[in-house]
Amino acid sequence: HTAAASSVGGPQTYMEQENDWDRDLLLDPAWEKQQRKTFTAWCNSHLRKAGTQIENIEEDFRDGLKLMLLLEVISGERLPKPERGKMRVHKINNVNKALDFIASKGVKLVSIGAEEIVDGNAKMTLGMIWTIILRFAIQDISVEETSAKEGLLLWCQRKTAPYKNVNVQNFHISWKDGLAFNALIHRHRPDLIDYDSLRKDDPVTNLNNAFEVAEKHLDIPKMLDAEDIVGTLRPDEKAIMTYVSCFYHAFSGAQKAETAANRICKVLAVNQENEQMMEDYEKLASDLLEWIRRTIPWLENRTQEKTVNDMQVKQEDFRDYRCVHKPPKVQEKCQLEISFNTLQTKLRLSNRPAFMPSEGRMVSDINKAWHNLEGAEKGYEEWILSEIRRLERLEHLAVKFHQKCAIHESWTDGKEAMLTQKDYETCTLSEVKALLRKHEAFESDLAAHQDRVEQIAAIAQELNELDYYDAASVNARCQKICDQWDVLGELTHKRKESLERTEKQLESIDELYLEYAKRAAPFNNWMEGAMEDLQDMFIVHNIEEIQGLITAHEQFKSTLPEANKEREAIQSIQSEVQKIAQSNGIKLSGGNPYTSITPESINSKWEQAMAMVPLRDNALQEELNKQNSNDTLRATFATQANAVGAYIQAKMEEIGRISIEMNGTLEDQLTNLKEYQKSIMSYTPEINKLEGYHQHIQEALIFDNQYTSYTMEHLRVGWEQLLTTIARTINEVENQILTRDAKGISQEQLYEYRASFNHFDKDHSGALMAEEFKACLISLGYDGEAEFNRIMGIVDPNGSGAVTFQAFIDFMSTETTDRDTADQVIASFKILAADKNYITADELRRELPPDQAEYCIARMAPYTGPDAVPGALDYMSFSTALYGESDL
Repeated sequence: HTAAASSVGGPQTYMEQENDWDRDLLLDPAWEKQQRKTFTAWCNSHLRKAGTQIENIEEDFRDGLKLMLLLEVISGERLPKPERGKMRVHKINNVNKALDFIASKGVKLVSIGAEEIVDGNAKMTLGMIWTIILRFAIQDISVEETSAKEGLLLWCQRKTAPYKNVNVQNFHISWKDGLAFNALIHRHRPDLIDYDSLRKDDPVTNLNNAFEVAEKHLDIPKMLDAEDIVGTLRPDEKAIMTYVSCFYHAFSGAQKAETAANRICKVLAVNQENEQMMEDYEKLASDLLEWIRRTIPWLENRTQEKTVNDMQVKQEDFRDYRCVHKPPKVQEKCQLEISFNTLQTKLRLSNRPAFMPSEGRMVSDINKAWHNLEGAEKGYEEWILSEIRRLERLEHLAVKFHQKCAIHESWTDGKEAMLTQKDYETCTLSEVKALLRKHEAFESDLAAHQDRVEQIAAIAQELNELDYYDAASVNARCQKICDQWDVLGELTHKRKESLERTEKQLESIDELYLEYAKRAAPFNNWMEGAMEDLQDMFIVHNIEEIQGLITAHEQFKSTLPEANKEREAIQSIQSEVQKIAQSNGIKLSGGNPYTSITPESINSKWEQAMAMVPLRDNALQEELNKQNSNDTLRATFATQANAVGAYIQAKMEEIGRISIEMNGTLEDQLTNLKEYQKSIMSYTPEINKLEGYHQHIQEALIFDNQYTSYTMEHLRVGWEQLLTTIARTINEVENQILTRDAKGISQEQLYEYRASFNHFDKDHSGALMAEEFKACLISLGYDGEAEFNRIMGIVDPNGSGAVTFQAFIDFMSTETTDRDTADQVIASFKILAADKNYITADELRRELPPDQAEYCIARMAPYTGPDAVPGALDYMSFSTALYGESDL
């Protein structure tokens, strides 16, 4: 076939050496028999895939039809349509098409023409088949830069090296005893061969054992006869090579499938781990957001209570929330951020798309919800304290209101009856004048009580303005007093008019009684006011206020001597009345007609007032002691708060400095940071001690502290920020270790990255601003605004304008390392699928571990290509989805 021979370029050296058929067959005619059997079996092993067989190799290939079919099966390609005619020209044309196809694969056909094949030339037919075997079964074998025959021989030597009595040096006499065939099978399938039971001096048994096992378990047809091999001085090399190549393809295919399965297992394991982390993040985020959603309405509830005790119960519930319920949630929030950062790092390292949580569950969403929680929390605590102050004020005012009402009601008791009596109608003139003077004294007393009535009305109004829960009863009592006061005023006016009408008829009056009444009434009113002041409740919040009350009390005490003189003077008036009456023989017909205030009542009230003075002294002294104790509590809290505040500030500055300097290896840094974290956690008792002091402060109802600018809330937030910052720093180092290990980055490279990063981090903020990062990229050899924008899109996907050190490391490691790609995974699946465009569930279960096989089956879409079969799965779209190039 000269056309085919001339149309192909330079032939391959080994194939030129192996195509001299006449010389080989002349050396040993027995080889032709071996080749005929071997080549026939080899052809049938492929033709049976197309549902046909051959029996006589030169006869069955004469019309070219089965020859073309054989080439289509072993190459996987379509040949030109064959001619079905029976004429010689049709057969020659078919054979020429087959030879042209062989020549198109780079094979130089020497002395082989279509006419010889059609004429049934056995040697030429065998030569053609050997050429096909060389090209499609042996030529592509490659082992350590050796190919074809040398590669196949090296593969055999490697696989049989550990076996005794086996020394493969060629493809003829090295295989006569059959041990090499058995060793190849045992090396790959030790369950099929009991190698130790074989004997070197029994070659026929050894050969038949290998042939039968290969045919039964490895799907390799029997291509040789044990007797022919043993009975030939030198077995045919081509027959042996053809048969051995079948072992190579059978076992190398299994090795490729195992490699492909391992690659897929690795990729799927990473994907499954990432999916589990995503599920854990989603659950933790959902639980935390649900807790915040439930807690905020509780903190926003402003339902007012009636008493201070009820509000203090709410305050205790809030303290329990701050100290018991919230701290675990703070830890969950910190762990959530750490898990999110670790997951994103793993996804970047495994060339996976970034994780986007469900809507409303981003870290920013959680931070926003947390910010709302803390806002509600702060407002709730402030509301509780203001409510306690309000209720204290209300309770004080209510007690004061009822006290003044009781005093007033006691004073007004019987006054209406007194003002409506007609006693003056039967009195003498002097008695009428006395009644008139008595009435004037009553008017003076009534005017003096006007201030108390106004105070009662003012207190009632304030109780209403402060939303006192029992305002209705207060208003009713106040209204009753006011109505009664109006009635008393009207009755007083009417009685005065009645007395003045009869005054002209009355002449005498006892001036002493009048003087007594005029002086006794204001003195008695003063004593009642003093007693009311001595019993008055007081609320103070600091030493200055109680000292002011003590000073006022001391001033009151200083007026007592003068008041006593006035009392003695009033009593002397009454004594003078008695003296005059006795000296003049006057019979007094009762008490002082001008006043109901008796000397006994004045003395009694004076004694009561004097008894109240030391009680007031004790009450003020106890309150002074209480305020001194409160001041001690303030100082104790302030001392601890100032120490804690300074400690937190110092540690925050240290962490900032450590995160920038980071000396030693990453493992050393991680160990040091964890030790540093332990040292910070050991400070927790000091925080708890401060919480105890703060509890004492709140229980004592202390609302201000002039000794420190720190509040408990400020220190709590600072402490939580300190714990969160050290945890984030540790997480950054762990992620750097993950990046280093995954990307194969050396410690020196990490130091170099850190040095470059710190050089351009001028403000030591731990992040590079856009212009700083641009300068860093220029120093590394990157140029162009478009390139800068592309890289910024990678390292700062959220557009924050800042690049963290972790993002910088991820970028640098990505630029210098190789990663798995979707194309590599597709190629691995193609090997498992035997070069098909689809794969079946049975093939996945056979090649992959059960859990990962089911994982693939559940997620692969049905294959819909033209060559699809029932149950076909699309592994290509599945592979691209693993790397975010399509939807999984």
